[in-house]
Amino acid sequence: TATGRLSSVSPNLQNIPARGEVGKTIRKAFVPADGYVLATFDYSQIELRVLAHLSGDQTLKEAFESGQDIHSITAKKIFNTDTVDADLRRLAKAVNFGIIYGLSPYGLSRDTGVTPREAKEFINAYFALYGNIKTFIDATIENTRKNGYCETVLGRKRFFPEITSRNGMIRNRAERAAMNAPIQGSAADIIKVAMLKCDRVIADKGYDARLLLQIHDELLFEVKKEIVDEFLPAMQQEMENAFKLAVPLTVNCEAGMSWGDLK
Repeated sequence: TATGRLSSVSPNLQNIPARGEVGKTIRKAFVPADGYVLATFDYSQIELRVLAHLSGDQTLKEAFESGQDIHSITAKKIFNTDTVDADLRRLAKAVNFGIIYGLSPYGLSRDTGVTPREAKEFINAYFALYGNIKTFIDATIENTRKNGYCETVLGRKRFFPEITSRNGMIRNRAERAAMNAPIQGSAADIIKVAMLKCDRVIADKGYDARLLLQIHDELLFEVKKEIVDEFLPAMQQEMENAFKLAVPLTVNCEAGMSWGDLK
């Protein structure tokens, strides 16, 4: 894909719903071969961690370095409260990820149900809290306009000739894509490096396992039952050390008898 992510077709297994009872029921239809289990490894908030690395924002870096829940921290700060319930955390999460994708106050309002005015206030409060992120976004857009491209942490370029378009709609769309490209593109690069590292360990150790699917920030393996307790920490270590960021990369892993058993 344009961002560097892998995509799958015929069928598109990446688009099978993950949440809700319907999604879990559908995923229960995917089972491993006899004698095997499915194992999943999921990068925790990798795009926000990449953002902390690229922007150098100290508040964001400290949150990840201390292992705190970034969405709860954001909620406490921008809503000025010590108590964060599920709804506030959900709203803060929408702001955290909305910033990455260049979401406008209208877009955030549409996605969360708050008014456009409230959404604008939340976004302004976010940039007041994470000041270096606004600086990074503005600099990324300006450098892309100047150079015609932006880069990932591994130096992969994505070109945006339309960022100088006289058509405001086309130009704005390119600016939003350009601010996101180094973040999502870097995350895509990192998991590809992780895939290579994991494949090398599987070959070197002679593990009876194979990679089935990559879903953006997650890897799904089919693993022989008898080795799963050794396999999980081995792959987790490779993924967490795939690339050195300014904040730790963390990976959640688990195994189950169907895709629907996994979170």
